[in-house]
Amino acid sequence: MTPPLVIAHRGASGYHPEHTRKAYLTAIEQGADAIEPDLVISRDGVLVIRHENEISGTTDVASRPEFAHLLTTKVVDGEELTGWFTEDFTWAELSTLRCKERLPELRQANTAEDGHYPMLRFIDLLEIVDQAQKKLTLVVEIKHPTYFAQLGFAFEELIAQDLYIVGWQADDPRILIESFEKSVVMRCKDRGVGARHVYIMDFGYTAFDEVQWALSEGVPSMSNHDELSDAGLDIFAEKLDGVALAWSLLMGRDSTLDVEQGRRIVESAHQRGLTVWVWSLRIENVFLPEEFRTDGADHEPGNWKEFFELLWSLGVDGVFSDFPDLAVRTRP
Repeated sequence: MTPPLVIAHRGASGYHPEHTRKAYLTAIEQGADAIEPDLVISRDGVLVIRHENEISGTTDVASRPEFAHLLTTKVVDGEELTGWFTEDFTWAELSTLRCKERLPELRQANTAEDGHYPMLRFIDLLEIVDQAQKKLTLVVEIKHPTYFAQLGFAFEELIAQDLYIVGWQADDPRILIESFEKSVVMRCKDRGVGARHVYIMDFGYTAFDEVQWALSEGVPSMSNHDELSDAGLDIFAEKLDGVALAWSLLMGRDSTLDVEQGRRIVESAHQRGLTVWVWSLRIENVFLPEEFRTDGADHEPGNWKEFFELLWSLGVDGVFSDFPDLAVRTRP
């Protein structure tokens, strides 16, 4: 029986600024089975690894006077944002920026590395995986595909292009594709990009492509919670290989979690041949359910070990964690 996966969430992002070479290499050293990049796109069509296309919170761009003129306000997936956006920069410009900790108030130790690391392209991470001493999987998250499609970019083509450049097949078994938007996951599947295809779902969330489709059809849109019904899982099983679920979507956010509900959902998905991953395993109080928090401050560790073990006990096929070593340690 194959053990469940430990997926390093943006690398070992609990120990180093996320999506940096250091974070990825640390995750590999800590025993992660897979590493997860988030992909956005530059002005010249380069796949760039960042949590979001708005990069003021994860790079030093706001302190760089040569890019002050690119400060702007945009609407991304219905949300108005002011900042600097990858699609307004060439890769040559982005490569001059340096990364910084996205959660400085919670991970103060990581801020000591602010300014140390350049951004990475998807192609850079493929080379890191090729050079690793162990077999690794890449869980590739596509960010804002509808938004980028409106700018003329197709993720499925750009991913296939980068895989070809480094000598990988488009459907290499090491590549798993995921997104909060089912439509791009299906386009990748139809294009033969990626070996497996997964839909990411969150508590109280409605995917942007679902919102757009519902508006065009004049019908109500469905939240991820609505889609997680038995009927919804039947549809997923026809089109997808798995789902990546927020732990709150599995068990709720109340002070007493509905663990049996979580087990039922996992079992129901498994009965339909769907893989179930859960996200994200973090140790800080602020990220834990109430019953697993301590009296410490938000940034201090709560009763994370008990919570990690609970999530594993649901029978999931993998977990995303900012702390891969701790996920490995608690894995059954």
